[in-house]
Amino acid sequence: MYPSQFEYIKPSSVQEAVSLLASNPDAKLLAGGHSLIPAMKLRLSAPSAVVDLGGVSGLNTISVGNGATIGALTTYRQLLDSAELKGPFPIIAETANKVGDPHVRNRGTLGGSLAHSDPAADFTAVMLALDASVKAIGSGGERTIALDDLFVDLFTTSLEPDEIITSISIPADSAGAGQAYEKHAHPASGYAVVGVAAVLKVSGGTIQSARVAVTGAPSKATRATATEQALAGTAVNAESIAAAAALAADGLELNGDTYASAEYRGHLVRVLAKRAITRAAGL
Repeated sequence: MYPSQFEYIKPSSVQEAVSLLASNPDAKLLAGGHSLIPAMKLRLSAPSAVVDLGGVSGLNTISVGNGATIGALTTYRQLLDSAELKGPFPIIAETANKVGDPHVRNRGTLGGSLAHSDPAADFTAVMLALDASVKAIGSGGERTIALDDLFVDLFTTSLEPDEIITSISIPADSAGAGQAYEKHAHPASGYAVVGVAAVLKVSGGTIQSARVAVTGAPSKATRATATEQALAGTAVNAESIAAAAALAADGLELNGDTYASAEYRGHLVRVLAKRAITRAAGL
């Protein structure tokens, strides 16, 4: 199917893009395009205008120092190839290698994924586990939004209609922590039926803190807080990890479909949480 008619605009600055969104509430941003274009072809989305961010420079850089700052238009391929990120944040390259296929990895962007809030996306859970935040610019100015506050519901975020994510920041205290992402991919689409990201800070054989995030099962990337609380302060061993992972689906409103029922997704959450936490703990 062909998309409905739309105006194509390619601004040269973030402020110009913001102005275009503010003046046209029905416009949509184009980053990598792997979410918007298929939706437009199926006429699930019919924007009056497409605002292509490809002409805005400086949005695809990676800076690693006191934590990391990643431009919103940084592609999965760039994340996969970044030697700077692989040392302190190995989970990023690991996850990028599991996203879609080479075509998606070459064009899809980190900022686009977070702004889209697809319930089966990979990096929504990973960046949530890394305690990341985004910088957004709109007609009301610039603000920082923690990922804990960004995802609201299915394909819904706390971004204002004219706000644009320009960068993603990961705090320094996540660097060097134990990190792992486990995923059960849909065999047809490659999306996460369930994905679990775990970031653990371990000292002296004890888990000091844990952030565990789930995608694919709930309507948005969500932290498994019961598991996090069960892990904090416990010894690093198979028994404590198994007990905590058994709680990973607690409190989650699980989706179900013809491929995987809500019950099966709950089972996958617990299994993948155990695997991710075990690897993040270095066992």
